[in-house]
Amino acid sequence: MFWRLRLLLYFCIEFEIYRKLLMQAYLQDKIFKIISEAADELQQECYVIGGFVRDIFLQRPSKDIDIVVVGSGIELAEKVALKLGKKAKLTVFKNFGTAQVKHADLEVEFVGARKESYQRDSRNPIVENGTLEDDQNRRDFTINALAICLNKNRFGELVDPFEGLTDLKNFVIRTPLNPDITFSDDPLRMMRGIRFSAQLGFFLESSTFEAIARNKGRIEIISKERIADELNKIMMSRKPSVGFVLLEKTGLLEIIFPELLALKGAETKDGIGHKDNFYHTLAVLDGLCEHTDNLWLRWSALLHDIGKPVTKRFDTRLGWTFHNHNFVGEKMIPEIFKRLKLPTNEKMKFVQKMVNLHMRPIVLSEDEVTDSAIRRLLFDAGDDIDDLMKLCEADITSKNPEKVKRFRSNFQLVRKKLKEIEEKDKVRNFQPPISGQEIMEVFNLPACSLVGEIKMKIKDAILDGIIPNEYDAAYKYMFEIAKELNVNPLNPAP
Repeated sequence: MFWRLRLLLYFCIEFEIYRKLLMQAYLQDKIFKIISEAADELQQECYVIGGFVRDIFLQRPSKDIDIVVVGSGIELAEKVALKLGKKAKLTVFKNFGTAQVKHADLEVEFVGARKESYQRDSRNPIVENGTLEDDQNRRDFTINALAICLNKNRFGELVDPFEGLTDLKNFVIRTPLNPDITFSDDPLRMMRGIRFSAQLGFFLESSTFEAIARNKGRIEIISKERIADELNKIMMSRKPSVGFVLLEKTGLLEIIFPELLALKGAETKDGIGHKDNFYHTLAVLDGLCEHTDNLWLRWSALLHDIGKPVTKRFDTRLGWTFHNHNFVGEKMIPEIFKRLKLPTNEKMKFVQKMVNLHMRPIVLSEDEVTDSAIRRLLFDAGDDIDDLMKLCEADITSKNPEKVKRFRSNFQLVRKKLKEIEEKDKVRNFQPPISGQEIMEVFNLPACSLVGEIKMKIKDAILDGIIPNEYDAAYKYMFEIAKELNVNPLNPAP
């Protein structure tokens, strides 16, 4: 549907007709009729503005509606909530002069038209009451400055002072006013512009792009939480690489995520080169995004090779090596998550786990797939095995079609063996049938390393296929281990 719309946008006459039809269709919801009635009763100019209007023309679903009023947004919100009745939930933010009305699955934000001025050391503006023109002037991009009048005598009239509709037609991200002032006033807009480019498939207009590069240092005044929010939105776009390439080319990436930038560059020595791991990482991320909307699995793709710059070595026999980059990368993640204000909970641990294990299926696909290796992979990955396999399959980015074909074929064999072993041995997330407490009781041992060693050997025997994953077999094998370790049982074996 998105691409069909894009084709229609090229035909100006058809587009003008299409524009009117779209607006009529999207403004049919009764919420707009009620807002219109309430605004006229209060004799207020009233407009729906911003992302909701933009998304009408892009045919993107949107449940968030922004209403700007030349007057009191709170007063209009209260009247709208009264007209909607008990099912409407009104929330007033007096300190900000805004209000929100929730009704069914819609969230409507009301604010009075305003103009803003900024101080150099803060993105928090000094706000004054203003006109619709003032309000549109303060918007970040032309495509977000579109407004549709909701008053009865002008209902459906588009107000587009910056040719935002033309920018939509041409797939352009551009600031309404001087981009240097726009970005210096609120540096988060630089991240937003790049995010919109990734989400919508639009281009940053040249002067807008250059202004981001000039003002990149201003991002330092933005909170890490705000930056992380924009990064997550880039991550959840259809093709995140667009956003990360723009972050790199504008110089923002060096400031907010230097570890990722460190992956950039290919090096050749003695005629032996290695690939550019930055672009490889983005190819893996884009490939994975075709198969999952799991944000933290996407973060795993972005970070799967993050340890390579630290571990890069040149060996005269082996060429370029990145030994243990998965383990080093796993250890780097907590500091990265902490600095970026990403959650340092189970979500972070999941990313660490994926980064740690991402080499395992690849090694299996290159070598003979043994039952023992499959059992160990299942045990270590547990319920995350399917996500791990998606990540590893996306990691195949070779330009050699024969190599890709071979890897994909081998991965299918790994998947088949995983299914067979899991059905037969049930080792996913298993715990050894013999507990440490039972070992202590049988051999009259205190809690000590010897108990852990016996338990570990039982687990290894199951994973290596020496004994089945059953209590009786494990109990019997426990005495064989004890004999090797010169441990005498307190009670005889059954």
